[in-house]
Amino acid sequence: MKKRLYPAVLERGRRGALGAWFPDFPGCVAGGRSQEEAIERAEDALARALDGIAEQGMPLPEPTPIEQIALPKGADVVAYFIVGVDPPDPSERVNVYLPKSLIARIDKRAAEFGMSRSSFFGFAATIALDWSPGFPHAGADPRSKVHKTGAVRAERRSDKKRP
Repeated sequence: MKKRLYPAVLERGRRGALGAWFPDFPGCVAGGRSQEEAIERAEDALARALDGIAEQGMPLPEPTPIEQIALPKGADVVAYFIVGVDPPDPSERVNVYLPKSLIARIDKRAAEFGMSRSSFFGFAATIALDWSPGFPHAGADPRSKVHKTGAVRAERRSDKKRP
């Protein structure tokens, strides 16, 4: 599946905080103290949202054009920005033979992380493949990849009525 470009809204919140949300992904929000921090966190949140949709086998929504974004009343919009994403790789079922005691340990650790066995195997394999002696790795990256796609658009839409 080819890269998709999803619009996001950057809003000013209380006490100078900034929040970002995606009209095509209800509940996919992020915040930060600076524009850069909010956008970076929004990119990560979108990648993880796409991973969740892919894991459920659901299709990705079509991106909403910026001019069709419905803003909530009282929104203090700072800017619109676009995040490009490569949808996650499709999964494939594989059979693996492991000792039962190892499977029990894997299931226990996966439960501690709130993961399925399959997710844990993917997580562990990603860490093992990325691991280099002497260089710690913070964790597995999302399967969906985001691309920084340009500058923030900060113009106001005075000709559009807010709902």
